[in-house]
Amino acid sequence: MSASCPLCQHSAAVFYQFKARLYHQCGFCQAVFMDKGLWPDRSTEEKRYLEHLNDVEDGRFQHFVSPITRRVTKDFMQHHKGLDFGAGHAPVISHVLRQAGFAITPYDPLFFDDATLLNQQYDYICSCEVIEHFHQPAESFALLNQLLKANGQLLCMTELYHEGIDFHRWNYKNDPTHVFMYHRNTLSYIADKYGFKKPDIDGRLVVFSH
Repeated sequence: MSASCPLCQHSAAVFYQFKARLYHQCGFCQAVFMDKGLWPDRSTEEKRYLEHLNDVEDGRFQHFVSPITRRVTKDFMQHHKGLDFGAGHAPVISHVLRQAGFAITPYDPLFFDDATLLNQQYDYICSCEVIEHFHQPAESFALLNQLLKANGQLLCMTELYHEGIDFHRWNYKNDPTHVFMYHRNTLSYIADKYGFKKPDIDGRLVVFSH
């Protein structure tokens, strides 16, 4: 059984199958993705996201996103324009940065769906625990690239797959909305495809720069 990678369109082979779970791995960019027939619909996704009892005032939640917020405060000034892409129902990155005087706006197709935000450009775009939810990663990264100004940064947080991981025991795959997971080679492909510099990878933080 083979499938086409939704990012680079190359052929992918079955990577893991257990009971009703089925994943493929792309032979070119090395991404691992859930079989398309198992992807959740929009209502299932929304229900799952609302199970996350996040509170923007929760110090633990603020600490979790701190790799992104620290990088923004290091590399940008308060007047620079930011977008919190895929902010969810509790946009903690926007909250933390706004408290520090930064100009950032949350966008989320379910909870902050303001289409006018996608007709502008930004100095930086934050996307924390979002890119693994992309059903159409090629189109999504093309959009993010389009939204980013010259010399801008796309700051993502996600857990990367590597060959040392026991996929069967890897908890990250168990979230049914995590449909597309990234390998370092996947990030290199994205950088080459969309004209970014070599990605800056620091643990879960991945920064694409123009």
